Amino acid sequence: MNKVKIQIGPRSYQIACDPADEDKVRKFGALIDENYAKLGTARAAQEAENLVFAALFMADELDEAKTTIGNARTELAQANAELSRAKDDIANAARKAKSDAEQDIEKASKGKAELHAEIETLRKAEEHSRKEVARLKAEIAALQEDARHQHDLFGSAEDNAAHTKALAEKLEALALRAETTASELEGLS
Repeated sequence: MNKVKIQIGPRSYQIACDPADEDKVRKFGALIDENYAKLGTARAAQEAENLVFAALFMADELDEAKTTIGNARTELAQANAELSRAKDDIANAARKAKSDAEQDIEKASKGKAELHAEIETLRKAEEHSRKEVARLKAEIAALQEDARHQHDLFGSAEDNAAHTKALAEKLEALALRAETTASELEGLS
């Protein structure tokens, strides 16, 4: 054991301690001396009373430090609880965002498939309309050809010409409507 000399107020003390604790003992001695100095001129006649007052000052500081530490621990516990809630909220928000994104992707995929099916339906309708237009044009041509030869059976060429012209106009109008429908269907795809 080593001896360390500390000064508290007007007196010196020799304290026996382990060599590893010498610095700590000096530091504590300086702390006691600092609190002893707080007494100023209001010192008691007995040195023991002065040391008790210095110890009371230190006990008060220790109590305040413990209260501060206790408050800090409470605040830390609250902060940790808030952090835990925030982490949970973030995790829940991330799960929800992922789920929403997956649902959006699924909806988009279904929508894309539906659009492809609708496009295919429109293409088939357009193809059918084109065939119908071609058939109607062929039918018009055949009717016009037949109309040229019917004047012998049904009357004069002038009579047949008027009927043929009216029929041709109606058939042309029908063909035009079919082409318009086909073009509109093409525009949708």
